[in-house]
Amino acid sequence: MSGSSAVSCSAPCRFAHYFVICGIDTETGLEPDDLAAPIVHEAGRIGSGVSGKLSASCRENFEQSPLKRTFKSKVLAHYPENVIGNPFDQDAVNMLCMPKGLSFRTQADQRQPQFHSFIITKEDGSRTYGFVHTFYEEVTSPQICSAMQTLYQMHNAEHASDNPPSSSSSSSMDSLASSLDEVDSPTSSSSLSSCRAAGSYDTSRDTLYVSKALCLITPMPFMHACRRFLSQLHKAVTAATAPPLPLESYIHNILYEVPLPAPGRSLKFHSVYEPIVCQRPGLGELPLADFPLAEAFSLLGVENLVQVFTCTLLEMQILLYSQDYQRLMTVAEGITTLLFPFQWQHVYVPILPASLLHFLDAPVPYLMGLQSKEGTDRSKLELPQEANLCFVDIDNHYIELPEDFPQFPNKTEFIQELSEVLLSFGISANGGDDGRNGNLAGEELSVLELLQGNTTLERLQALTKRTGVTVAHVDALRAGIKAQRAEGHGGRTVAEEEELRHAKLNVQLREVFASRFTAMFADYEAFVIQSAPDLESWLTNREQMHNFDKASFLSDQPEPYLPFLSHFIETQMFATFIDNKIMSQWEEKEPLLHVFDARIDKARLYNVRAPSLRSSNYQRCSNLKECAQAIEQRLMKINHTAIHPHLLDMKIGQGKYMQGSFPKLQADVLNTGPASNKWSHRMTTTPRKKDRHRQQTEHLNLENDLKEKYMQEARSLGKNIRQPKLSDLSPAVIAQTNWKFVEGLLKECRLKTKRMLVEKMGREAVELGHGEANITGLEENTLIASLCDLLERIWSHGLQVKQGKSALWSHLLHYQAREENLEQQQAESPACHVPERRKSDGSVSMPSLRVYLIQDMRHIQSMSEIKTDVGRARAWIRLSLEKKLLSQHLKQLLSRQTLTKKLYKRYAFLRCEEEKEQFLFHLLSLNAVDYFCFTSVFTTIMIPYRVVIIPIKKLSNAMTTSNPWVCVSGELGDSGIMQIPKNVLEMTFDCQNLGKLTTVQLGHDNAGLLAKWLVDCVMVRNEITGHTYRFPCGRWLGKGVDDGSLERVLIGELVVPSGEEESGRGWRTPPLQRSPTQTRRISITSLPPSLTQIQEAIGEAVNSIIKHFHKPEKERGSLTILLCGENSLVAALEQFFYHGFKSARLFQKTMFVWDFVEKAVAYMESADQMGDLQETTEHLGMSCQSLYRYVSAINSTPRNIGKDGKFQLLVCLGARDRLLPQWLPLLVECPVILQMYEDTALLRDRTPVHALIAVLETLHDFPITLESSLVKGIDL
Repeated sequence: MSGSSAVSCSAPCRFAHYFVICGIDTETGLEPDDLAAPIVHEAGRIGSGVSGKLSASCRENFEQSPLKRTFKSKVLAHYPENVIGNPFDQDAVNMLCMPKGLSFRTQADQRQPQFHSFIITKEDGSRTYGFVHTFYEEVTSPQICSAMQTLYQMHNAEHASDNPPSSSSSSSMDSLASSLDEVDSPTSSSSLSSCRAAGSYDTSRDTLYVSKALCLITPMPFMHACRRFLSQLHKAVTAATAPPLPLESYIHNILYEVPLPAPGRSLKFHSVYEPIVCQRPGLGELPLADFPLAEAFSLLGVENLVQVFTCTLLEMQILLYSQDYQRLMTVAEGITTLLFPFQWQHVYVPILPASLLHFLDAPVPYLMGLQSKEGTDRSKLELPQEANLCFVDIDNHYIELPEDFPQFPNKTEFIQELSEVLLSFGISANGGDDGRNGNLAGEELSVLELLQGNTTLERLQALTKRTGVTVAHVDALRAGIKAQRAEGHGGRTVAEEEELRHAKLNVQLREVFASRFTAMFADYEAFVIQSAPDLESWLTNREQMHNFDKASFLSDQPEPYLPFLSHFIETQMFATFIDNKIMSQWEEKEPLLHVFDARIDKARLYNVRAPSLRSSNYQRCSNLKECAQAIEQRLMKINHTAIHPHLLDMKIGQGKYMQGSFPKLQADVLNTGPASNKWSHRMTTTPRKKDRHRQQTEHLNLENDLKEKYMQEARSLGKNIRQPKLSDLSPAVIAQTNWKFVEGLLKECRLKTKRMLVEKMGREAVELGHGEANITGLEENTLIASLCDLLERIWSHGLQVKQGKSALWSHLLHYQAREENLEQQQAESPACHVPERRKSDGSVSMPSLRVYLIQDMRHIQSMSEIKTDVGRARAWIRLSLEKKLLSQHLKQLLSRQTLTKKLYKRYAFLRCEEEKEQFLFHLLSLNAVDYFCFTSVFTTIMIPYRVVIIPIKKLSNAMTTSNPWVCVSGELGDSGIMQIPKNVLEMTFDCQNLGKLTTVQLGHDNAGLLAKWLVDCVMVRNEITGHTYRFPCGRWLGKGVDDGSLERVLIGELVVPSGEEESGRGWRTPPLQRSPTQTRRISITSLPPSLTQIQEAIGEAVNSIIKHFHKPEKERGSLTILLCGENSLVAALEQFFYHGFKSARLFQKTMFVWDFVEKAVAYMESADQMGDLQETTEHLGMSCQSLYRYVSAINSTPRNIGKDGKFQLLVCLGARDRLLPQWLPLLVECPVILQMYEDTALLRDRTPVHALIAVLETLHDFPITLESSLVKGIDL
């Protein structure tokens, strides 16, 4: 991309685009800065709550001295008029050059010049940098002086009277919009005398000064060079003697004759008094970053900065807070610089002007800087939303982090490495002056001074070295001081020396950060999914495509990295990074990606990664010296020297010098560059990204509108609302911005719910052992946390009054208060924790659980484990999601329209009816899948459970005279044995969260005349989540009936409510005529299954167990159901053993498989004693011994589990201990089989028996563990 002539060129290669002067316009006079006034008022109202702080704030502002008020500044001049490709934005530049407007002083006040930078981010993401030197200049206009005198007289008169002050927009100020001069002045007082003491003005006595700003606007952040140029320009005005040339010569020179340094080169140009040197990194190096990172680390401390950096990576809302504008820029630019190879994709306003305070209401991630007022406490600053906010108080070295915050991988080692780099330059690694957030005050340099001045201590240090004790900390300090002294030679000035030191420290710190990402994402390319044949089809289908195999990537990472990485790969900056990678197939690589990929390739050459990547060993940065040397060499050897400033073709009398006052410059010479110079046609080494896209578009013949439409889709959810427009702040533009926020939130909700559904439903479709199954739980938790964050942002948008850190919980509390007032007369909630007794009536069933939003809130409020409103809101969302009531509850909450109108402004998302309905519909789609996101997270809370025992009534054995008991078990524990009162079929109990329920042990003590009990099933419900489990039985409990069992272990199944009942009504038990769902009994009494059906049942049961172990541990669910439930291993083996079994027709009583096992073992024991088994091999002998031992242990257990229960236990123990394939041949070879089985029985056919043994042996690869409810009382 080439520049045309410098007069109207697009200036791609010019060092500076504009020179700007801002200050007071003497023609229009003093204008109150009313642009900020309504917005500040709005911000005050947002933060005022209901306590009426706003009016007090206004009263205080009316009392302010006119010298402390805010007046409008104006752009007095800018040169040139326009630059193609970077049009001049007058309002934005004026607002950022003087964010608090004009500042007045008298000779009695301090008038030190100040420097600050700013950045203008355009809607396409490109950035322009501004560097501002602000100084005070004497006011020479009599009109301005007299206007100030009049204002003082009015102020004093108003102050003397006790009348309330009249409204004046000039006085509308707030803690969010204070003037820069507050730093040096006392805060305003309510008494007249103290106000006068704070500064007064009299034209006859005082000299009035006003702030003026000189600004350079550049395409690249050469901060040090611009700062030196502007300070020399100001020095030329204040010096006693005139500068060598008129000021126009120097400004013309930097605008038109100083080029940008080429990549990898350095440049020298001349200012008024001294030459200035700057350098630009090469194409393979980290991009230019000239803001001093040392200052950012010193201001926050290493640990705090790493925490803020982590928040930035996770795209939280980050608010920087400081009195000093340059500190805001230094920290903001420092953090975003360290993101390499990623880029911040959201709202980025390091200095937020007072007129843009409504942007703090933005329901999107942002990185913004807010100027604080001296003496303003953090507690007085109330912000629209804080649930996901990282608040950084730079001046007090203090940060507030969001809840549920994952730590950066290897954080401790990372901080250690950064600290060592800082210490090597003699900088304390702890930053700040107090110990908050774990950053202790720095004392390293004083320690070193003590050591150097004390011979005894130095001898002790030498002794420790000889004995092998390391004193690395002191050595690093000493090395840093030596390095600084060594660098002092070489003919460089002190300023140049300082710049070189900053540049070397900057690049070393950045290299440490970059090497972390190179290590973490060394193999990212392997997981990029490149499925589109061309750019056009990729852009068209971008939203539907998966571009990165997240699950497989995470399954390859070390366990400690997962909490951070699972969140990070969901961010927009990571998505954009992957998009850039995919687009590099068809376009030139994005510069940051090019550098990053080259580093990964280099790392692979030197360090081939082992096949096993699951290592969290910390890899230190290895190229610190080389990168520092590259910078030093560039600064030592100047590649280019720009044309010297020279006399311009000016008229006689122009460029007149007047000490102390910046002259009016000659526009005719500054608006036009030289007709030709050697830089104006120079090609830049790297074409700008925008032109590259334009060339590629033409090359691919994509229609511009298609390209534009889909690039929006491809880049970001909110790219079009990424930056606030500084130049147009009309109500219409603000309304349009808010509308874009609403649209963005709705789209984000649609994409998030769709992603959650796809992830959850996709599990069932995952092939056996496929990588995606390896990380589902972690991903699910990340997605739910992301949904909680989205809901908080939606509820924070357009708030009238901020109350508490969680806007959603605040709304819920308002709703709860209203509803409880309306419903005080209502009876106590049905989900009562007090045990209830219900007599058996004609139809025993689980009573319905009322769907009640406030009841769910009360459950959350009763959880002592949760301490904050944000935590309560998240727990409530999780509970509602698990109950499939999230959409319904929120619809109920928003149905109280008077409350919503009271809490939210008209433009708020929650008051946009159509979007709100679509939002609730998207949330409703989540009811299609089952979540256990509340039960699995809050594992230690007490939960009330309800148990209902449902007998088979038609056989007149609904009740028993014995004393029944029950024990409920889940994945997290069991309730212990609980006695059931006689003749009661329902009870409730409180117990620590049992997780998903798996088994119920039901039994009685066989006392009384009617000791037999025929139970159909047991129902158990979690009274908080509403999850109901059915435990089928269909068997007798009693001596001398069925298999003689007095207790049974019942396996549970979650009851899925039918479509009509999904709103929360209770579930009734199946109709009485339905046969019990126990296949083992059916196999005896009804038609036996065929050989094929039995073999299929065994195959499916074993397959289910194998699939269970291929899932990640947290996702496996209950193994007990697969071993003992319906269609389980035990059920399938019972079918095998009952096939051809001689039933009760040939015997006096019903026989069970356990009878066959006992007889076979008895035969083997007697044969062994008589010596008949001596011929068997040692292996068979050991198998016999194990079978005796297990059968004997099961028979001697004190539990009365019945014959089928004993067979179930034998199968489970045999599967656990890998003995089933050894026992089967023993049972098959035993002669007892001839008496008890038909000739056609499967057990007497060697082929299916061998097939069964082979299938069972496949389970040997897996560690089967049994629930305590199954093996209680067995000691094996």
